[in-house]
Amino acid sequence: MIANELRKKYLEFFESKGHKIIPSASLIPENDPTVLFTTAGMHPLVPYLVGEKHPAGNRLVDVQKCIRTGDIEEVGDGSHHTFFEMLGNWSLGDYFKKEAIEWSFEFLTSKEWLGLNKDRLAVSVFEGDDDAPFDEEAFEIWKSLGIPEKRIAKLPKKSNWWGPAGKTGPCGPDTEMFYWTGNSDKIPESFNDDNNLWLEIWNDVFMQYNKITDGKYEELLQKNVDTGMGLERTLAVMNDLNDNYKTDIFWPIIEKIENLSDKKYDDNLKEMRIIADHLKATTFILGDEKGITPSNTGQGYVLRRLIRRAVRYGNKLGLKNFTKEVAEVVIEIYKDVYPELSKNKDSIFNNLKKEEEKFEKTLENGLREFEKGTDPFTLFTSYGFPFELTKELSKEKGIEIDENKFNEQLRKHQELSRTSGAGMFKGGLSDSGEETKKLHTATHLLRQALENILGEKITQKGSNINAERLRFDFTFGRKMTDKEKTKVENLVNEKISEKLPVNKVIMKKVDAEKSGAVHTFGDKYGDKVSIYYIGDSLESAWSKEFCGGPHVSNTSELASKNATQTGKFKIIKEEAISAGVRRIKATLT
Repeated sequence: MIANELRKKYLEFFESKGHKIIPSASLIPENDPTVLFTTAGMHPLVPYLVGEKHPAGNRLVDVQKCIRTGDIEEVGDGSHHTFFEMLGNWSLGDYFKKEAIEWSFEFLTSKEWLGLNKDRLAVSVFEGDDDAPFDEEAFEIWKSLGIPEKRIAKLPKKSNWWGPAGKTGPCGPDTEMFYWTGNSDKIPESFNDDNNLWLEIWNDVFMQYNKITDGKYEELLQKNVDTGMGLERTLAVMNDLNDNYKTDIFWPIIEKIENLSDKKYDDNLKEMRIIADHLKATTFILGDEKGITPSNTGQGYVLRRLIRRAVRYGNKLGLKNFTKEVAEVVIEIYKDVYPELSKNKDSIFNNLKKEEEKFEKTLENGLREFEKGTDPFTLFTSYGFPFELTKELSKEKGIEIDENKFNEQLRKHQELSRTSGAGMFKGGLSDSGEETKKLHTATHLLRQALENILGEKITQKGSNINAERLRFDFTFGRKMTDKEKTKVENLVNEKISEKLPVNKVIMKKVDAEKSGAVHTFGDKYGDKVSIYYIGDSLESAWSKEFCGGPHVSNTSELASKNATQTGKFKIIKEEAISAGVRRIKATLT
């Protein structure tokens, strides 16, 4: 089975069960300060999981592009990836455990769909604790489908519970599906999650509880199902492969690296896997409509790290100036599924070339510092100089390196990085507080005000909102004057004082476009869309945009609650972030 066939089958199966197909969202989360990248299929659906009505209804299915960097050190084995595609289906307050589990089983085992051998399947369910009981319902459903009791593991929260994303919010038990990838004549009678020949291929999450501030769990009014199946792993299983890199979405990249390096994959597994994975992730990030480029902070830093890691392992294979050629293969593989890659290929190639050349200079600087005797940890963290290279050079000079000391320093450094990165995920489902809603609404006012004052169409390139401030990126060729910034502030505050209603309407995409509603990332929307408009009617609205929400119901709610204050909306910074793209940071005081 090839990837296109698996995507098609998955979407068709759930479409036959009444689900509406929705397109993949951007890899860069919109209006979400809690994560750097879209890490799962549920991410773009956060507003709808907490009660917003989705334009496509309450049964959804998609294939979502994802980036996860928490396991970057694990990349190099046969199954870990930085970029991956998540096949997902959702019930937003509609069906629940019975349908979700039965459909998972049907899709996996029916000859019409994947036709996997059910004797190779095992599952796990939540065992129960003081917070929530054993998930007997899921256990009994699996039994009724013919899964032997010995193959239904009862596991604790750390294995079979999702959420909440923050300290409070929606959460619940999940059930995971595993497939035996070892010899067919040696399938164990019982499931053991420590045996890595049992490969997890699907996870059904049942959001049935809400964790409240005193740590207790209460039943949710809207119970959701959120499922996720990794395309890469499932594709390997379908082709009886124990190596994801031998599937049709990786092998052409590996062959290109073999040809460029004149070396064989089987002799250089780790290096070629890292190059293939990292340059695929890089191509998708650079090719995203939101235009992320390499930098020393946030998403740009992750991107830079991926490129440099790929270049470093390329150098070990004797490769120079090779990233563009690998990216060309990635674009060719995915051009029909993700057309944005072909559309943005010039930008992808230019950024790769610049970053590769920059890293070569970094290596030169690192070599100079090495000659001065700079310690390995400083070389690595301050100069980006790979530790493997420090070891090789030290060995040549007969210098002994304390690898344990370096590893301990690195461990502490990574813990700090991981804490700051993982900490970004808190919020998520539960972070739709009043301040965030206000700033989200203020962003709509800001976009329209910029267009009015600057006298040209503004294309949004991204936004990021937390409870303290909003950040809005937009296309504009020069620095704004102080006078322009003041005019924008005054216009936004004027609309706040006019106490305009904020309304939502769901309509056909084509009609929404005819109405003049603005959308930035057009390909991610389905046939039906939700439009938020500010004003008495859609026709006369001052601002109207494609958006998922949430928002306040009237602009008067953005006004200061302090009667002595006249300031409301305030621009605190306006700066360039790349050629032709400006960034505004603003607050409500």
